[in-house]
Amino acid sequence: MKKHDIILVGIIILIVLIGLGRIKFYQSQNEKDLRFAEITQNNVLIERIDLNAVQEPREITLPGKYHEIVLVEKGRIRFKETNCPDQICVRTGWLENPGDYAVCLPNKAIINITEN
Repeated sequence: MKKHDIILVGIIILIVLIGLGRIKFYQSQNEKDLRFAEITQNNVLIERIDLNAVQEPREITLPGKYHEIVLVEKGRIRFKETNCPDQICVRTGWLENPGDYAVCLPNKAIINITEN
């Protein structure tokens, strides 16, 4: 390798490390922000959860035509399991940031993350 190649590789590594540092910084700032999960079904608020205040994981069973279980952990929430036909809500995965949402159309259930 030439001297210029080594300098170029060093600059690229430095840029990547700075980018990763910024991502970690913004993630740590996001953990301090207030985040609430709103679980609604048939346009009725079932529960509003402060995701930062959750200490122990817990499950919430939603009523309706289909059996649905919502899993809540510190800083995140998801549809854990359901017996609806398409399973899209389960495959959506973890919701963590304001604006994230998951919908189970067959059971008319929505989980939405808000900032206040």
